[in-house]
Formats: sequence, structure tokens, C-alpha cells
Amino acid sequence: MPDFEIEKRFLKQGYRFIAGVDEVGRGALCGPVVAVALVLPASLIQAPSPAWLRQTNDSKLLSPHKRRELVRFILAGAESVGVGLCSNVEVDQKNIYWASLEAMRRAVERMPLRPDVLLIDGFELKDVPHVQEGVRGGDRKSYSIAAASVVAKVLRDEMMARCDVIFSGYSLTKNKGYGTEEHYRALQKFGQTSFHRQSFHLKS
Repeated sequence: MPDFEIEKRFLKQGYRFIAGVDEVGRGALCGPVVAVALVLPASLIQAPSPAWLRQTNDSKLLSPHKRRELVRFILAGAESVGVGLCSNVEVDQKNIYWASLEAMRRAVERMPLRPDVLLIDGFELKDVPHVQEGVRGGDRKSYSIAAASVVAKVLRDEMMARCDVIFSGYSLTKNKGYGTEEHYRALQKFGQTSFHRQSFHLKS
């Protein structure tokens, strides 16, 4: 389960605004990579955790209902939130590794409040003027990163549900663009759309 041990370490060093950063959609066959950077207040980090926070975890471990329930508390409690996207076109032009880091960098840039420290799920970012720490499996270790992962997942899932109306037949509301058997069958039947990542292996 996540906790605030990493955040507390930076608070003791005199830092105040500590942002958790995470992305979702890296392994999907279509759609954007969506990243979120958010700062939870120091008062929340230093106080006994409320019930909603104790339920916050890696978004992949939570049900869709629980994620939607938690995102309201997370956004209400956060001091600052930034969202960054990299489109499927950018994924094809560069690569998915670049797009994942770039989406997170954009999320940090779009935060109204400038963070002092970045806690990033995975690898550190390049060309950002912030103290940072890459945390492997960070969405299961840090509440700040876990909260970012929940918000990013809910946002991307909603985007995919909306795109399901435009690109019907691919069950995007259900599979969120990932490579399920149903999605591969739709690709065989209807072909690729402009929303698919052409650089990915799109045949089962």
C-alpha cells in the first residue's frame, strides 16, 4: 500500500510543494498517453490519513467505480493539478517511451502552482527545472503518485468512452483502447482508424 514516507522525507528537507506524477495509456493500441501531476497539501501529508486516501492505490488495482469515487476527493483535496497528453500521432512520430515522458513533462508545465519536488512513477524527466525522484512502482509506494494515477486513468477512460461514439465497433468504452481479443477482431473486420497507433503491432 502507498504511504507518505517519501513526501515526508522531502518535507523534512524544507520542501513544501511535492507533486506526484504518473501516466496511463502506454500499452494501448490507440488513443493518447495521458499524464497527471498533482500536489497534495502538506497538512494532509502530516495528518492522519482520511478514509478516502487510505483507499487510494495504483489505479490498476482499483475498480472503475472506486476510481470515479476517489477522483472527486482527490481533486477537491489537491492544491494544484496539471494534465498533459501525447496523441497517437506523436507516439508514431517519436516512440511510446518519449511520449510517456513528454506527457508527464507537459502535465508538470501546466500546473498552476510550481512544484518544489517531482515524484515520478518510473524514470526521472529531462529538461525540467525541479528537484525530482524517479520511483519504480511509485503508484504503489506514494500516495501522491497513486492519486495522480487515479486521476489520469479516469480522464483517459472518459476520453475513450467519448471516442467510442466516433469510432464505433471497437468497444473502446469497454477495452479503453487496449489489445483485447474483441479489439483485435474489430481491427481485422474494420481496419485501423486515424485514432490507432500505426507504429504498434495491430494484428493479433
